[in-house]
Amino acid sequence: MSGVTAVKPKEVYLIHDLNLWYGSHHALKNINLSIPEYEITAIIGPSGCGKSTFIKTLNLMINMVPNVKMTGEINYNGKNVLNSKVDLVELRKNVGMVFQKGNPFPQSIFDNVAYGPRIHGLKNKKELNERVEKALIDVALWDEVKDRLQSPALGLSGGQQQRLCIARALATNPDVLLMDEPTSALDPVSTLKIEELMLKLKEKYTIAIVTHNMQQASRISDQTAFFLMGELIECNDTMKMFSSPDDARTKDYITGRFG
Repeated sequence: MSGVTAVKPKEVYLIHDLNLWYGSHHALKNINLSIPEYEITAIIGPSGCGKSTFIKTLNLMINMVPNVKMTGEINYNGKNVLNSKVDLVELRKNVGMVFQKGNPFPQSIFDNVAYGPRIHGLKNKKELNERVEKALIDVALWDEVKDRLQSPALGLSGGQQQRLCIARALATNPDVLLMDEPTSALDPVSTLKIEELMLKLKEKYTIAIVTHNMQQASRISDQTAFFLMGELIECNDTMKMFSSPDDARTKDYITGRFG
């Protein structure tokens, strides 16, 4: 009797020979990486190794930095986003971004979550209310804020603000969520809540997360990519990466010998 072959997940991103320069500084060097659908990809490495630069290429937020030049391919659902014809508004609607520190707008909780849908033309009040409620439910914040949706978002705790920012990213109905060290400014309890949330969200979204926290990467991710000095040293199944990495530099980093 033949064994059952595991179905390989769809590749949402396929990055091929990506190079990036800030002026004359070569920040990313020949990156080849795939990001599978409905999985969490952790991006690890010491400070200044290109992790945040890389994640910001995926929805081209890096284009906001002056004097950036890129070569190679960033294929998102089969289309190279480095092609000049790409609709940036549509790309960033489909590929949401959450930053290191919760950065709510100085508006109400409701208006923070409704911001994206409104920008993209959603005017129907009932639909907007439904979209906001769904996003807040998805980040397990609805029960905590449903009676004060018109209160200032800046009155929320740090962990709640970060979940609100995740809800804001989800409100545009993306299919990918990019997270740049989303728990680095949070206490352990809030960090655990965000980690539990990510594990739940991967049922509906593809997630790429930059993290300095090795334990976090091992707890929540399906695959891990190790960056060092602008190069992708290794990308592998997370369990394998943390138990028997292929490259000695990966082992030195995850065991704390440098970084």
